[in-house]
Amino acid sequence: MITLDEVASIDKDTIPSRALSLQQEDIPFLVGLLKEKDDNLRYHALLLLQNRSRSHNDVYPFWDTLTDMFSSSNSYHRSIGLMLIADNVQWDQAGKFDSLVDAYLDFVNDEKPITVRQCVQSLVKIIPHKQHLIAKIQDKLLNIDLSARKETQQKILLMDILSVFAVARRYQKDDRVEKYIVSAMTGGVLDKKARAEIEKLL
Repeated sequence: MITLDEVASIDKDTIPSRALSLQQEDIPFLVGLLKEKDDNLRYHALLLLQNRSRSHNDVYPFWDTLTDMFSSSNSYHRSIGLMLIADNVQWDQAGKFDSLVDAYLDFVNDEKPITVRQCVQSLVKIIPHKQHLIAKIQDKLLNIDLSARKETQQKILLMDILSVFAVARRYQKDDRVEKYIVSAMTGGVLDKKARAEIEKLL
């Protein structure tokens, strides 16, 4: 069984292998640490659960606990909930995400830019497993008004949006998205390096 001291001191390089060897009783323990005030404990617990979720479905039973974090006044908690839900969508045979998608997508307007980014970035993981929701996801992203965001945030958020579109278009083509991509690549928000990164994804 994993201990508090081990979580606190674990080396990031060993997290993937340690996540594979977790015991059943370790999962609720780590989920409980997601609201820890200690940044180190909380972050390591998150990484362990994210890595665990890639190959095992034993974090999925805590779906409701994770979605409860959406309403937290703490932006770190909201972000953690968003990321772990995305990591567990692949196990969502019950279709719980379908009734959650609107609330999930509303985080593109979160007060904290980092939470906005983590919401958008997480959609890359969701789309392959929820292809029937691609149109809804695209609609939400297409309606983000970048000009209303701080200038320092516009480029990185646009990059995140384009990364999602790059994945979505593998499954479903949308003329509006194609026009958006062309406009973004020829507009003045992205520099040469950023455009090259997006071209690789496309």
